[in-house]
Parts: sequence; structure tokens; C-alpha cells
Amino acid sequence: MAEDKDLRQGVIFALAAYTIWGIAPVYFKSVAQVPAFEILVHRIIWSVVFLSLFIGFTGRLGKVVAVFRQPRLLGGLMITALIISLNWLVFIWAVAEGRILETSLGYFVNPLISVFLGMIFLSERLRPMQWLALSFAGLGVLYQLIEFGSLPWVGLVLAFSFGFYGLLRKQLVVEAVPGLFIETLIVLPVGLIALGWMQSEGSLVFGHQSLQTDLLLVAAGLVTTFPLLFFAGAARRLTLSMIGFFQYLAPSITFVLAVFVYEEPLDSSKLVTFGMIWLGLLLFTGESRLARYRQRRQAMETSPADL
Repeated sequence: MAEDKDLRQGVIFALAAYTIWGIAPVYFKSVAQVPAFEILVHRIIWSVVFLSLFIGFTGRLGKVVAVFRQPRLLGGLMITALIISLNWLVFIWAVAEGRILETSLGYFVNPLISVFLGMIFLSERLRPMQWLALSFAGLGVLYQLIEFGSLPWVGLVLAFSFGFYGLLRKQLVVEAVPGLFIETLIVLPVGLIALGWMQSEGSLVFGHQSLQTDLLLVAAGLVTTFPLLFFAGAARRLTLSMIGFFQYLAPSITFVLAVFVYEEPLDSSKLVTFGMIWLGLLLFTGESRLARYRQRRQAMETSPADL
């Protein structure tokens, strides 16, 4: 019964996390009148505020202090802080510019990019079907290059930046919440300096437009921290394979929002690109599940209980 309860809670947490990530463009559209860089700065500042409160109430301060006693770990988080800041900035800018479909493409292709990076940097070997899945994604990008003479750079930047972020965070022994808190704390001084500069230039929106806009900018911290907390809860209760199943929910919701709510054009060339990437994901997911099933079956056949 305890396991069933954990499973139900894990599914609820995963649905909450990926649904919030999926509808995030709705929030960023609501502050589209604010420059993307200022939104990024508020996302950093208010994430620090809300995460510090959460860490204080949950007694995780010791884990944060422990990181500052490990220079190598702290240096790694400095790198991931810059990478995730770039990812956030591009996403915010793309939503404001009406390029939500490209952000959806980026997060659809991200799992395949992560596999590719694992092969390059972790010497992980790819099975034939994984190679085929990567090939379809590559063909989708190549088709865009041939059709328009340019790469879908928004999607690629989001996919590669989040892929590298995940790759590096996998090597850093730090929990998700304290890790994000330290990452945002690292870039906080830059954000505060940027706010001061914008104020001096007369370009700062916060405090100069409306109370509604100010409250929405403060909410950037909640948009960042809440899905992370839900995801951390899901990760403790679900297997990696189940979490992997949920990861396609967010870009699917974003795709629907882009096409049916914000009416971004979905022409035949984009459909070809998405179709190839979806086919690659289908092959990748199916092959991964089959491989795990074979491993479990082999383990059961060779377990000591059967000898």
C-alpha cells in the first residue's frame, strides 16, 4: 500500500511539473512587453528568494553550505548556472517573438541530443535503433536547412544547452533544489548590477509600469521553483523510465498552445521536421523500453533464486 501511495504521488507530481513547464509560454506571453533580459533577471532574483525560503523551512541549509566547501563542485555549478541562464533567456525571447513552435521542437529533440552527448562525452555506446532515431532527427534539421537556408537555431540552442546542462549536472553530486539555488545565487550579482544599469538608463520596467506587471515579474520565481519542486518529488518516487515517459508532455502542451491558441503557422516544412523528430522519438522510446524488458528478463533468468 505504501508503494502504491508513492506511485500515485509520483505520478501527480510528474504531471504537475511537466504541465507547468508545458504552459509556461502563457506566463511569458503575459510579460512579453518586458525585455527578455529583464525577465531573466527577475527569474533569477525571485528564484533565489523563494528557494531560500523553501531551503530554510525544509532544513536543507546544511547541504547548501556543504557545496561552498567543495571548490570543484562550486566551479561546476558556475558553469551550469551560465548554461541554464542562456537556456532561459532564449526561451523567454522566443516566446515573446512568437516562436513557441521552435521551443517545442527543441524540447522534443532534447532526449535525442542527450543520448548524442552521452556518446561523445561519456563514451556510451549507441544501439543500431538509437542511431536510426538520431538519424531521423538529423534529417529533420537538415530538411529545414535545405528548405529555408538556415537552421532552426532556437530549437537547437534550447536542446543543446539543456542537454549540456543535464550532462554536467549528472556529474555533480548535489540535489536538485540546493543545486538550482546555488546556480541562481551565482548569477544573482550580475542580475542586480543589470537592474541597476537599466534603472540608470531609464529602461527598467519593474516599478515603472503597473502593479500587475510587477507582480507578474515576481511570479517568475514561482514559475521556476514550483515545477522543480514537483519534479524532485516525482524523481524520488518514480523510476527513470516512468519519468522519461512524462518528459514529452511539456513540449506536447507547448506545441498545442503554439498552433491552436497563439495560431503560429504550421506549414508543411515544419510538419516534415516535426514528423521526422517524432518518428525518431518513437523509435528511441520503443527501443529503450524493449532493451529494459530484455535486461529484466535476462536478470530474472540468471538470478540466484533460479539456480
